[in-house]
Amino acid sequence: MNDLLLTTRGRKSGTLRRTALLHVRDGERYILAASDAGADRHPAWYLNPTANPEVTIQIGPETFPVTARTAAPEEKPRLWELIVAAVPSYRDYQEATDREIPVVIVDRAS
Repeated sequence: MNDLLLTTRGRKSGTLRRTALLHVRDGERYILAASDAGADRHPAWYLNPTANPEVTIQIGPETFPVTARTAAPEEKPRLWELIVAAVPSYRDYQEATDREIPVVIVDRAS
């Protein structure tokens, strides 16, 4: 699991927001967990792309546009296991909260 910088537009303010996140790869896609360390609310970075899915990520020196979406229920179990295999503490985060931690799929924009 590696770091990436996600830049979103604030859903209320319109201000650009940058967040450092861990990610795993699934082929050409980037997979993120909106865990907020098991907090009872979704992290703000997750709420922003639900309003505007056109975001930007930076990995190392490369920055590029992407589209973010929440994994569908049928996609999530396999992707969640990829995340937990890379960082087992994510399983603890899920156990620490009653909310379902979303998995976000990030695809390069075409």
